[in-house]
Amino acid sequence: MVPNYVGGRWAASAATEFVDVVNPATAEVIARTPLSSAAEVDGAVQAALAAFPAWRRTPPGERIQFLFKLKNLLDEHIDELARLITVENGKTFGEAKAEIRRGIENVEVACGIPLMMQGYNLEDVTPGVDEMQIRQPLGVVAAITPFNFPAMIPFWFLPYAIACGNTLILKPSERVPLTMRRAFELLAMTGLPNGVVNLVNGGRTVVDALIDHPDVRAISFVGSTPVAKHVYTRSAANGKRMQCQGGAKNHVIVLPDADMDLATQIIADSAFGCAGQRCLAVSVAVTVGDAQHTFRDAIARAASGIRIGNGLDTGVQMGPVITRESKARIESLVAAGVQEGAKPVVDGRNAQVDGYAEGNFVAPTVLDGLPVSSSLAHTEIFGPVLSLVHASSIDDAMEFLRRSPFGNQASLFTTSGAAARRFRYEAPAGNIGINIGVAAPMAYFPFSGWKESFFGILHGQGRDAVEFYTESKVVIERWSRQETRKF
Repeated sequence: MVPNYVGGRWAASAATEFVDVVNPATAEVIARTPLSSAAEVDGAVQAALAAFPAWRRTPPGERIQFLFKLKNLLDEHIDELARLITVENGKTFGEAKAEIRRGIENVEVACGIPLMMQGYNLEDVTPGVDEMQIRQPLGVVAAITPFNFPAMIPFWFLPYAIACGNTLILKPSERVPLTMRRAFELLAMTGLPNGVVNLVNGGRTVVDALIDHPDVRAISFVGSTPVAKHVYTRSAANGKRMQCQGGAKNHVIVLPDADMDLATQIIADSAFGCAGQRCLAVSVAVTVGDAQHTFRDAIARAASGIRIGNGLDTGVQMGPVITRESKARIESLVAAGVQEGAKPVVDGRNAQVDGYAEGNFVAPTVLDGLPVSSSLAHTEIFGPVLSLVHASSIDDAMEFLRRSPFGNQASLFTTSGAAARRFRYEAPAGNIGINIGVAAPMAYFPFSGWKESFFGILHGQGRDAVEFYTESKVVIERWSRQETRKF
């Protein structure tokens, strides 16, 4: 059973219900996640509350020393952590290692808190009166993170939260608890004071307990849109700050003047990397004019050549999806698209991998000619499926994008600067790529999102994270005019 980490101590949960943690490639049960209770959440909140007064009084320059140590420990243990991600999530070892690098990047940026957390001031706003704005930590905050990036997404939140002087409770996905368990062991090795970070495993009971707890000031969430809406509305009803990243249906427009070899390579990696289980994966390619046939044939060849298997095996380019239920759902959505008129030019259903008969494998799939009226055109698949839609002009392609309920990412492939500028200006999404397949912002920029892909105002990462995890206080001072004392 995976333990909880509360107040600087590992402890077995008192839960009586558990979720099996299953290796997606082998179907082997590798651990059991306890479905902790609301009482156990309260215990973690009390530990975080007890740690907060001393931690918020710790100078920012001292707080970040623990992050410097953490950064070094993550570097030293990167292969070990990557292996854990592959075993519990299924992505390839190379993808897992790259994920941890992005997490480390956030730790590095959070080390700049003494600069990023600064306020501003102005003398003599009126004679003898000075005014300043300062930033102070909120208190106890919580992060609820998904299965698809067991390391990176928790580090969108954790380093900024504690660097700003808050104390934090993390609830990782019950499907992939092992990576953050090891990460918290590394955090403990930094000497971080007890109670500054806490980890509670569980499911919806833990989520709702964090949202409802009166001493939890803010909630950070990443997951599906329906759950993001639930967390957002319930958090708002409880008077909390919230940043809730939801689902996506990411589009890429391919113009006839695009470098087709480059576009094919990059879009294939975006659509099929991590088995399509990332919120920035390209799901629909809208080909314009002559690009329809050239891109379709090129992406079909690329998809057919991708080797699937256990992410720890040499030469494997794509691993399994997370669960059998996910595999069945993805394959049923492919069938629905075919029934609605799409042609499976590459069909990844019923994929078999030698030696891994029980694995949750769906091979890369390309659906050509998906009707714009198809329900699949605006349904998040979250698997290695790329749908192709044809448009006669960039105007038609942009109109198709505007109809999407999601707005996480949109990309354009072209060699035209004018087309690129127009796309950047008009595309209805928060993360924009120009000849980029995965427009993932660096840690010093916010991870944006629009429409039903994000609920809130301030996003994760960078300056947004600092604003989210602090509240502003304006101080106006007047001192009586007395003769200056002579020393």
